[in-house]
Amino acid sequence: MTFPRITHHGAVSGVTGSCHQLHASEANSYLIDCGLFQGAETNASGTTGQGSLDIEFPLDTVRALIATHVHIDHVGRIPYLLAAGFKGPILCSEPSAKLLPIVLEDAFKLGVSRDQKQVERYIKLIEQRIIALPYKVWFTLHDSKDLHCRVRLQRAGHILGSVYVEFDLTYPASGAQKRIVFSGDLGVPNAPLLRPPVAPERADILVLESTYGDRLHEDRNTRRQRLEAVIEQALQDQGTVLIPAFSIGRTQELLYELEEIIHTKLTNPAHLPVGAGLPAISNASPSQETNWPELPIILDSPLASRFTAAYRELKPFWSQEALERVESDRRPLGFEQLIKVDSHDAHMRMVQHLSRTARPAIVIAGNGMCSGGRIVNYLKAMLGDARHNVLFVGYQAAGTPGRSIQTYGPKGGYVDLDGERLDIKAGIASIGGYSAHADQQGLVDFVTGMQQWPPEIRIVHGDVPAKQELSDRLRKAYTAKHREVRIVVPE
Repeated sequence: MTFPRITHHGAVSGVTGSCHQLHASEANSYLIDCGLFQGAETNASGTTGQGSLDIEFPLDTVRALIATHVHIDHVGRIPYLLAAGFKGPILCSEPSAKLLPIVLEDAFKLGVSRDQKQVERYIKLIEQRIIALPYKVWFTLHDSKDLHCRVRLQRAGHILGSVYVEFDLTYPASGAQKRIVFSGDLGVPNAPLLRPPVAPERADILVLESTYGDRLHEDRNTRRQRLEAVIEQALQDQGTVLIPAFSIGRTQELLYELEEIIHTKLTNPAHLPVGAGLPAISNASPSQETNWPELPIILDSPLASRFTAAYRELKPFWSQEALERVESDRRPLGFEQLIKVDSHDAHMRMVQHLSRTARPAIVIAGNGMCSGGRIVNYLKAMLGDARHNVLFVGYQAAGTPGRSIQTYGPKGGYVDLDGERLDIKAGIASIGGYSAHADQQGLVDFVTGMQQWPPEIRIVHGDVPAKQELSDRLRKAYTAKHREVRIVVPE
């Protein structure tokens, strides 16, 4: 059997359940991520969504797990990996080492047990397994007469701590060498709080995500203005703006941007006209200006609050722009207008209060695809009321309620939530520029930015159209430079 070779255990037919196995030799293999399947996406046996928990491949050769970042679709099956008998270390970046126990504690409580003693034992086990690696430093995973294997983590710019993974494989008997790169989820330039990804020097094989491989993002340089305009317009309905957002990454970006809007209002009263350059999402006339300095920004997620606190403790890993704001006595993730809702009782009171009064407010709650979490209670209470609006700022996977609301809401359709069919009368809007994933151009730039372009690219983590269009675009780039490439789209 020829080595190295790669087996894909998830994120093949869609964008969730990321799990890839690098077989470096007959006795040594490494997992890159082990995430949950979500929505209508399936595992190898055809089980869908949250039921796709089983580890359906042998672990006898798996020596280590490398986590590219801590989103649940990349790490959510780690509890089941351990239960299946995985004994090796979990390697990740230094920021991810702080964030991962928080994610896995929540996953354990949801999927295994809420008994506090069991939770504490489990988290202690996780922390003992974690090896935190600094960026840009090679770490030796295996060194023998048959195989020398090193790994290096590089910033991916997707969320704090996210990385792409470089493997350097040397086979002493033959002298063969291979450089294999797993992109994880790649980010974008100009992301709040994050430093941008830089392409690797080279790769013999590149495993590349393709979430937005078939599209270009809206202009990111004006996205804060667009966010402000959409919210201004929605608030003319005299209702609440609901923003579904995952607890880590997107929530902190939104808080960062909202703090900037409020800071600008306090220091410069002039602002963008309501709805400027944007399609209408409500029938209200822009007759009343929003009082941003007094507008409540409600973060209704204990998990998001924990992550936000962890983000604040990880300031050394922030972007230079974010650090400069802190140095000027601003609090990008803890400003005065921010209201945190922790307990379930407080959450239900907030839902009832806002649905009854329809007072202007912004609510950020998880989860980002509306398939669970506190956002569901808000949606059940408010989707049928035209005074409210829902603003999507992230990707909505096929089969999720978020995708249904995003697709059918503007047409006056309906969505099924918790077995209940709800007519959608609330306004629905989306801002694509807030995606934390690289778009088609960003993905192509990641490849063509290498000094030595990879002769083999394996395209994963995308819907069929995204993978196909990205494949076509990459082939054109190679052809234009008279280079050859083998593009594989695993099935």
